[in-house]
Amino acid sequence: MSDSFASLSNLSGSAAAAVQEKGSNPPPPVYERKVDAKGRAYATGRRKNASARVWVKNGFGKIIVNGKDINEYFARPVLRLLLKQPLALLNANDRIDVFCTVSGGGLSGQAGAVRHGISVALTRLDPTNRSPLKAEGCLTRDPRVVERKKYGRRKARRRFQFSKR
Repeated sequence: MSDSFASLSNLSGSAAAAVQEKGSNPPPPVYERKVDAKGRAYATGRRKNASARVWVKNGFGKIIVNGKDINEYFARPVLRLLLKQPLALLNANDRIDVFCTVSGGGLSGQAGAVRHGISVALTRLDPTNRSPLKAEGCLTRDPRVVERKKYGRRKARRRFQFSKR
């Protein structure tokens, strides 16, 4: 009987040590520079149904979207402002070239997808860019998408108009 108590006390001591180990915080992740042979950083950005493939490199501030200039592709100034936000945060408007292809969704979703892709690509180009972009919420993927239409409804939640007669 005393053997079982002795072994149980040893067990509880080792469990406490395991809890102490488990409770200790792991070291923070180390972010490294990820560029290809041409010095470009790649990232994928998504928003609503839009998906953007973005390449970022050091350059002169040229932004090309689907083979067109940003002013030609995104005619609304609000969308251009949204897209340039990560570059403006880092004061990199004149020293970063952006080339991207975007598909799916509408223009607003595409602008959000390109913004997300630029932010992630900038952190891969230089890991020190991560903290200001994260603080501004540029690295967070917006999870909101359109709700699907249900049967027996006019839209996702809207019901057909009730008529008594």
